[in-house]
Parts: sequence; structure tokens; C-alpha cells
Amino acid sequence: MTTFRPLHDRVVVRRLTGEEKTAGGIIIPDTAKEKPMEGEVLAVGPGARNEQGQLVTPDVKAGDKVLFGKWSGTEVKIDGEELLIMKESDIMGVIGG
Repeated sequence: MTTFRPLHDRVVVRRLTGEEKTAGGIIIPDTAKEKPMEGEVLAVGPGARNEQGQLVTPDVKAGDKVLFGKWSGTEVKIDGEELLIMKESDIMGVIGG
């Protein structure tokens, strides 16, 4: 990946691929699929500063699987790969351990 370092409390996320089929076995075309709201954190900024000027480190780290809002983030293409850049506050939580 091209070296990309998010600033402040921003996070770079790769969407996890959604299901290709329904439970009944019907194949869902790309145009009808909802974009998944789960992703893997690829990079994290150093954090935001609080009112006292102290750096508040992010709670997520590269490699975390996260759940985020449906309309969260800005879609970008880095090295031909579609990724999302969002603020850490757009992430609802970490999935798994």
C-alpha cells in the first residue's frame, strides 16, 4: 500500500465483503447489494487533542474488525483499492476480542 498516514483521530478502513447469496441460495447482483458496515482497520492517526491540549490516543488499532454507520466515512481509492477514511467517532465498536 502506498504510504498513507491518517491525521488526528481519522482511521482508514477496508470494508469486509458482503454476502454474495441469500440464505435461500439466490445470488445477489452487485447493484442490489447493501454495502457492508463491517471493516478492518488498516491505519490509525495519532489521536485528537482534548481541551487541555493533551493527545488522546485512539481506542482502535490496525487489524481490528469494526462496525460503523451505514453512511460513515469518505470513500477513497488508494493503489486501486476502495477504502474508507472516517473519524474514530464514526466507529460504533470493535468486533471480537
